[in-house]
Amino acid sequence: MTMDAEMLGKALYAGAVCLVLLGLYGMVVPRNLMRIVLGLVLLESGVNLFLVAAGFRADAAAPILTAPFTAQAAGPLVDPVPQALVLTAIVIGVGVLALGLALVVRVKEAYGTLDTHAVANRMARETGADPAVTAAGARTPGALPVAAGRTAEDAP
Repeated sequence: MTMDAEMLGKALYAGAVCLVLLGLYGMVVPRNLMRIVLGLVLLESGVNLFLVAAGFRADAAAPILTAPFTAQAAGPLVDPVPQALVLTAIVIGVGVLALGLALVVRVKEAYGTLDTHAVANRMARETGADPAVTAAGARTPGALPVAAGRTAEDAP
């Protein structure tokens, strides 16, 4: 394997790791539903890039470009399974993205905001539950109670 091929392989893995980490950060940290959906898309792209990188061989030919029983096919071939998985994952990812965006639009129409805390507080108020208390009566670590005299939308 040449030095250029090694560097390309490392760059593919580094890009995949960066996309996965950005996607995880985008899904966990922000309170905006649209940013969470975009984080999911970044995470999916990172996983797809990792699968492509796993199937990469610099000295191999694509199996579709070589005839199955010729002398040209005697050399190493790229594994087509990761490529097929990525194609399938892209199609599924488009469907998941469409569903996520449709849900974000419905939440915006129903609650007038994309802030997860405000939506959770409004949902809790509509159902009569305290958003800071679980069904077992324990306080949820991330939930903020609504102070007296404030509405659920005003809560941070």
